[in-house]
Amino acid sequence: MTSDQLVAAPETALPTLRGAVAGLPSYVPGRRGTGADIAALASNESHYDPLPAAVAAVAEAAGRMNRYPDMAAVELRERLARHLGVTAEEVAVGPGSVGVLQQIITGLCDAGDEVVFAWRSFEAYPILVELAGARPVRVPLDDSEGHDLEAMAAAVTDRTKVLLLCTPNNPTGVPISHGRLEAFLQSVRSDILVVIDEAYVEYADAGSGPDSLALYRRYPNVCILRTFSKAYGLAGLRVGYAITTAAIADGLRRTALPFAVSALAQKAAIASLDAGEEMEARVSAVKQERARMAAELAAQGWTLQPSQGNFLWIRADDALLARLVDAFDHAGILVRAYPGDGVRITVADPASNNRVLRLLEAHAA
Repeated sequence: MTSDQLVAAPETALPTLRGAVAGLPSYVPGRRGTGADIAALASNESHYDPLPAAVAAVAEAAGRMNRYPDMAAVELRERLARHLGVTAEEVAVGPGSVGVLQQIITGLCDAGDEVVFAWRSFEAYPILVELAGARPVRVPLDDSEGHDLEAMAAAVTDRTKVLLLCTPNNPTGVPISHGRLEAFLQSVRSDILVVIDEAYVEYADAGSGPDSLALYRRYPNVCILRTFSKAYGLAGLRVGYAITTAAIADGLRRTALPFAVSALAQKAAIASLDAGEEMEARVSAVKQERARMAAELAAQGWTLQPSQGNFLWIRADDALLARLVDAFDHAGILVRAYPGDGVRITVADPASNNRVLRLLEAHAA
């Protein structure tokens, strides 16, 4: 075809986004603050510096950042396998647990399939589901701010492909007990993948939630989802993982963005696992602060459900929520507000926690 035979394209024709993308709500991250007097308590990050071993591992690996990372993350997967008593073939890694969750939904769901989850729960759930062309099915929390498993079971249809269970739940902090979860699994079809999202599991008191590994060994349709972003303090490096059957894990690796988990992140995660005792000491300190804050807030008259995460949850209607957020903003304390539901406050260092307690005391009923 010669140049004089080319037909000019219509000037009004422009690329457009898929309808599913154009209609997606934006993920709302915790607000950031840069001032020395700002208490950033909106993102549930660890308020400790990274573990020294992780920093050293990153510094050593940085000298080879001109090379691609191991796409299969073999060393990390083998280390996780030893840590959890599974095989490396049952481990899939990704850029944070949310990245692995995207691999799960992409790998299992076709357009029109359904993913059932509690609401309110992790804000990324409906976004990832809709992005895949699947249909999110939100099931309201029960009166104790936890998962209504009976209602979730009733919401299952022949199009259900995945069930998401966040324990302890984000943002309410309420776990699912082992007995309730096992009874639920007995009632769920074996062809539905049940994802136990345990981003905050390290902060949970022993026995408060499920023994997910034991459930996985008994129910092969269970998938365990965890992260290094919270207790291990690697939020800025983005590395999470799933424990699932070898066949599903292989599929998750196939759906992963190539080289998504950097070499620095892989080395830091391995070093963090090796420094488990130091991590657990930090977690213990957070749990002590969580208990102290919960007791003081209860004495002030606030009604809280016992949290098993590194955060506290206050149920609030929009009027109370507006007053609280305005007060926190003026005090230089950044918290996470959920319109229509409540406010989540990360448990941080004692000084920051004391600022929270003083403010809430002034606004207690």
